[in-house]
Formats: sequence, C-alpha cells, structure tokens
Amino acid sequence: MFINNFDPVAFQIFSLEIRWYSLAYIIGIILGWIYCKKKLIKDQQILNLFDNFITYLIIGIILGGRLGYALFYNLKYYLENPIEILMVWNGGMSFHGGLLGVIIASKLFSSKHKINQFVFLDLVALSAPIGIFFGRFANFINSELYGRATDLPWSVQFILVDNIKRHPSQLYEAFFEGIILFIILQYFFKKNYLQSPGQISALFLIFYSLFRFIVEFYRTPDPQIGYLILNLTLGQLISVLFLMIGSLLFYLKKNEN
Repeated sequence: MFINNFDPVAFQIFSLEIRWYSLAYIIGIILGWIYCKKKLIKDQQILNLFDNFITYLIIGIILGGRLGYALFYNLKYYLENPIEILMVWNGGMSFHGGLLGVIIASKLFSSKHKINQFVFLDLVALSAPIGIFFGRFANFINSELYGRATDLPWSVQFILVDNIKRHPSQLYEAFFEGIILFIILQYFFKKNYLQSPGQISALFLIFYSLFRFIVEFYRTPDPQIGYLILNLTLGQLISVLFLMIGSLLFYLKKNEN
C-alpha cells in the first residue's frame, strides 16, 4: 500500500499558490505544442497558423472544461452559486466539456482561415494524450477522482480523503488514456493507414471512450451524482455517447475515399 499525502500546492510565490494541476495544464499544452510543430506538421500554411490556433485551443479547453463540469456534474450547485463558475482555481473541470470546447474552437478558427477543421482536430488528437497523462497524474497528487476501495497490493491511502485503501484510478487513466492511447494513435498515423482528415480524431474518441469506460469501474463516482442507469456512472454514459460519435465519424471518413 502507498500512502498519498502530497500537497496540492507545488510552490508559493508570496501569497500566490502555484498548484500541480495548473502546472499539468501548462506542461501538457507546451509539450503538445512542441510535438505538433517539430514532429507532426509538414504543411507550411498550417505551421504558420498553429501558434494562433493554440490561443483558441486554450480558451476552448478552459471554458469548455469548466462549463461542462458545471452543466454535467453539479448544475444545481452552480445555478445557486453562478459566480463560482468563474473560480477555476477551486477545481472542477470536465474532460468531455473541454473536448466540446476544443471542437467549437477548432471550428471557429478553421472557418476563419477556410481550412478543414479536422486538420487541426487530428493534431489535437495526436498530442492530447500528453496533456491527459500529466492531468491525471496531477489528479493523483491532488487526491481527487480517486478509486474505489480495494485490498490489492498497489492500493493507495489518500490521507486528505480518508483512511480507506483505494484503487489509484488516476494512474490507471494516466497509463491507458495517456501512454497507451498515445502509442495507438502514433502507430496508425505513422503507418499512413488513414487517408482522410478526421479519422485520427475518430480513433481518439473511440479508444479514449473505451479506456475511460473501463477505468470508471475502479473509480469512485462523483458523490453528488452516484450511480445511474444500469449502475453506470455519468462518466461511463457520456463515454458511450462519444464512442458512438467516434464510430460514426470513422465510418463516414473512411467512406470518403
């Protein structure tokens, strides 16, 4: 058993607290940006536009993630306390909400520059597992999104939560949604199996949703929601929806050729 007693604050500058979660977002975006520019982008026009696209992307991630959390996971609370929607530093970000924010931001940017939206979305899909890995690791440090009770040898006791031994579900997600998803997408991308823009984005939705659905069986559901239809969590139900969207998108893009 591992005892998790990490401080969510990485360091402090005077009265300003720099948290691990904030650093995870920053590191993930920077590494993803470098990876796209140095390794993935071959078209000079896309390369020239990519720095400006990142601004749209960051706004989409933050607004989508925060609004998605308020809408999907705690609507009643935020309707009663709307000002707290702006308090991102208090925690509460939805991956699926951030994903919708990225899609909208990409659509706006692509329409402005008259470029296929999926050119940018595929780049995001290929680099997103980097950010997901750091984000889930930050969840582990923060003792949030923790797992269900278990007696397995690698169980973790989150001191900031309780004295129960739990699955380190954050690390499961970091491994599958970060490392394994990254490897799978790079494999298909480098083998040139996929010809139409959008197929990589579809595969991202498919594999992320599968991994998220499975890991949710080991993760404690949000206390304000609990279990829903068929004893599934909200995260699982949303993952099923995105899995169907990804499968449909892959079918449509594959048949464009």
